[in-house]
Amino acid sequence: MHDFDKLTPRQIVAELDKYIIGQREAKKAVAIAIRNRIRRQRLPEEWRKEVIPKNILLIGPTGVGKTEIARRLAQLSGSPFLKVEATKFTEVGYVGKNVDSMIRDLVEIAVSMVKQEKVKEVEPKVKGLVDERILDALVPIKKQSAPFANIFGFQGFQQQEQPEDYDAKRRRAELKEKLANGEIEDMEIEIDIEVNQPGVGFVGMPDMEDMGIDFSQILGNIIPKQKKRRRIKISEARRILTSIESEKLIDMDEVVQKAVALAQERGIIFIDELDKVAGGGQSHGPDVSRQGVQRDLLPIVEGTTVSTKYGPVRTDFILFIGAGAFHMSKPTDLIPELQGRFPIRVELEPLKEEDFVRILTEPENALIKQYKALLYTEGIELEFTDDAIRQIAKIAFKLNEKMENIGARRLYTVVEKVLEDIMFDAPEVEEKKIVVDSEFVGKKIGSIVQDENMAAYIL
Repeated sequence: MHDFDKLTPRQIVAELDKYIIGQREAKKAVAIAIRNRIRRQRLPEEWRKEVIPKNILLIGPTGVGKTEIARRLAQLSGSPFLKVEATKFTEVGYVGKNVDSMIRDLVEIAVSMVKQEKVKEVEPKVKGLVDERILDALVPIKKQSAPFANIFGFQGFQQQEQPEDYDAKRRRAELKEKLANGEIEDMEIEIDIEVNQPGVGFVGMPDMEDMGIDFSQILGNIIPKQKKRRRIKISEARRILTSIESEKLIDMDEVVQKAVALAQERGIIFIDELDKVAGGGQSHGPDVSRQGVQRDLLPIVEGTTVSTKYGPVRTDFILFIGAGAFHMSKPTDLIPELQGRFPIRVELEPLKEEDFVRILTEPENALIKQYKALLYTEGIELEFTDDAIRQIAKIAFKLNEKMENIGARRLYTVVEKVLEDIMFDAPEVEEKKIVVDSEFVGKKIGSIVQDENMAAYIL
């Protein structure tokens, strides 16, 4: 069981609070949904197949944390997570992405996650194998054919190792120690690396991935792999050889089996821009396939089986989180069947000025912390006074009121504009401590904010 499985809904919300300010109702809804999945795993088999996840519809303007809540939740729970825009899909029969592709993409993510876990498991063994291959390139083991072996056909005697002399053994031992201490990472060696053949296209055939067929895998087994000798630094060789040796030790059948189960039982798909396919009564021109996309989404969200190159994948227990601003349309503009598939509706609150102050400073990845860290790499200590932070928050909030409300994303524009000159001059300034106060903020963007036309273009 994952450590995450022990977290209560209250603890899940507390974890999300580290990254997202406010939006308590949305956090509660996703925490309950995830906890219900853990509860479902503990049910007897006959009950487990009856309990399906209750999908969530997050409603709120852009930049208030809809995507971030879903993404952080997935990271926290170790679930395969995929974010898609409903607008990139088209109805079957139109040119464009098929809704089935989201399930294939989710499984790919799950395979990658499980593979990474397996790589970590075999890491100690792989390190030893890679070191041996690097040592072989540095001090090659000489091999010699046994006399008369070819004449009499004694295949068993064809390759015999020469007794290594004392110097070669000593040299190898020295290099092994230096390799362990990371002293010779910049030394160049020659190694043979397998090169993948370029893909083969089929004229007039649709995308094989959409049909769940992986031709590259089939052809890869038929066409022999070529080896290419390359001269590279040991550090680069280690990276390449680690990948090659790990592949040899990992059982891909087991990886695929676990990944498919992980995607089916714990997968989270975040469907953004759902409001853009809610037709609002229109059914002409470019909007003609909107309802078609909704109809195609229905079986996926309801529960169906999708063919992928890793085998059939059931979507019954994948958690779908829909999201949209719904300012031009309403959730009731979605087709009734799809509305019914998102029983939990949560409206996210527009951000207030006080929220902006907290967003700038409180989260673990807060914007102010990011800029401080970036400039610290140049040896510069950046400091923001409280009144500067309040002023930045106030400006961002007012701009959102005057113009389009783009939520917390407005802060990125404002802070970037305030720090523009500092970021530009950073490598050359002699003063290594820079204090940003309200006067500094006013000087940098005060005139832009006053001029509405200029603010509309720049901020």
